Amino acid sequence: MSNPASAASRWWRIGGSLFIGLFVAYLDRTNLSVAMPELAKDLGFAGADFAKTASLTLTIFLIGYAFCNIIGGILTKNMDPKKVVIWCFAIWSLATVFVGLTASILVLLICRFLLGAMEGFYWPQQSRFARAWFTPEERTTANAVIQYYGQFLALAVGFMVLTPVYDAFGWRVLFYITGGIGLVLICPLMLACLRPEREAPFLEAPSADGPRPKLTLAAMGGPTFLLMIFTYITQGMLFWGITLWIPLAVRSIGFTGISQGIASAVPYFAAILFAVPMSLISDHTGRRVGVACTGLLVAGVLLLSLPLVDSGVLKLTLITLALGFYAACFTPNIWSILQSTVEPHAIGPASGIMNGIGAGGGGTIAGFLVGMMNAWTGSYMSGFMVLGGLVVLGSLSLMLYGRLTAARTA
Repeated sequence: MSNPASAASRWWRIGGSLFIGLFVAYLDRTNLSVAMPELAKDLGFAGADFAKTASLTLTIFLIGYAFCNIIGGILTKNMDPKKVVIWCFAIWSLATVFVGLTASILVLLICRFLLGAMEGFYWPQQSRFARAWFTPEERTTANAVIQYYGQFLALAVGFMVLTPVYDAFGWRVLFYITGGIGLVLICPLMLACLRPEREAPFLEAPSADGPRPKLTLAAMGGPTFLLMIFTYITQGMLFWGITLWIPLAVRSIGFTGISQGIASAVPYFAAILFAVPMSLISDHTGRRVGVACTGLLVAGVLLLSLPLVDSGVLKLTLITLALGFYAACFTPNIWSILQSTVEPHAIGPASGIMNGIGAGGGGTIAGFLVGMMNAWTGSYMSGFMVLGGLVVLGSLSLMLYGRLTAARTA
């Protein structure tokens, strides 16, 4: 067996396993968005209650996700992250398979809440792996591999693959396949490839002779951490407000059948494409806060421009550029920024709190916001515009964070 601390082994065993794991995790998150039309008919909410019930079924995942991100990072900070991710993956995969067996909205909601809860426990462990297994100079790339490419590749490929599977075999088979992949492939892969935290080459453990460090706001970067949380709320609203509804949004502007799957996937392919040059710029300049701010600001302006174009193709172009550029600029950098300002023992809790409140809480609000605005205005684009305005505020918050942090360390 190769040395787990060697560079190649770290990238393949740790980075590669977590990359594939997050890829499948995002298939499990988004399968409901693809399956929604027929599932709503079979479970009896395709009529007047569609907007309210669909919003609830899509966002119940994020409620569990928010809660367990926050408590998960704290409760698991003294546990081996390898064990946590394997158990979480097994439980949520079973819940995903069970959705395919149900005819009850209540059971669907319970299973989706459980999916979110287990993925909430899972998410902070990725930052623990990145901090313990990769050097500071490697962390932007490591975060991109662990938390970025798997996520956006799943969304890009997933919508293109899951849509024809759904069209051909129905929504139940879709859940059997996505849940089964986790049980049959991912859990054994992680069991074989991930290593215990005690073997990590860059683990910064507290001294055995001293008191156990306390989890405080100061350990998570001080009051400026609250600015990070606000920024992450707005980006969580942007990401989930679009991602939860994009299959139906692109259908509403004229894309159907195979073109619907392709149109749903295009923004996420753009995120992958833009990530390479933006990562190079970030690494070359070291201006991670500035690059992340630019991504949010540009995305907001593009979404606010949606009323200026009439054709479905042009609207999709604006959405694609907004989501792709924001994701490439913001997502890999924000975790490197966090990991550089948070004390080692607080990495898991701080990651969970920020992702739970930001992605879980912000995403839940955005899921309802877009669904309800479509019900009120007849257009998903009105909700996307509101998300654009909010993410501009998030850019300003992160800009202030950067200035305060620079002044504090000067």
